[in-house]
Amino acid sequence: MTPAFLFDDGGKGLFVFLGISVILGGLAAFSTGRALARNWRPLWLAFAYGLPLAAAMRFLHYALFEERLLSAQAYALDFLVAASFAWLGFKLTRGSQMKKQYRWIGAKHACKQD
Repeated sequence: MTPAFLFDDGGKGLFVFLGISVILGGLAAFSTGRALARNWRPLWLAFAYGLPLAAAMRFLHYALFEERLLSAQAYALDFLVAASFAWLGFKLTRGSQMKKQYRWIGAKHACKQD
């Protein structure tokens, strides 16, 4: 029951999408987001780097499983997956950095004034 405009081959298309786009592409995008956060780069770069990652995922779909290379809907879906994972990796890493570097922001003070 997968949409015909996304998956050409019906039944196995969903598993190909999960394997290539979500697992391989998602892990690469997550690592990209972490690397950007570790080097204190801005978040918008995660979305900019999502564009070539989505193109690479589309090429893997094309080369390995003979899916359409130039499909706007499939490219948009791959970009959405890449951007989401990159954002998640960035936010988790940056949150950890902020918590480590600025402990005093969330700390509860021992001296309470009444």
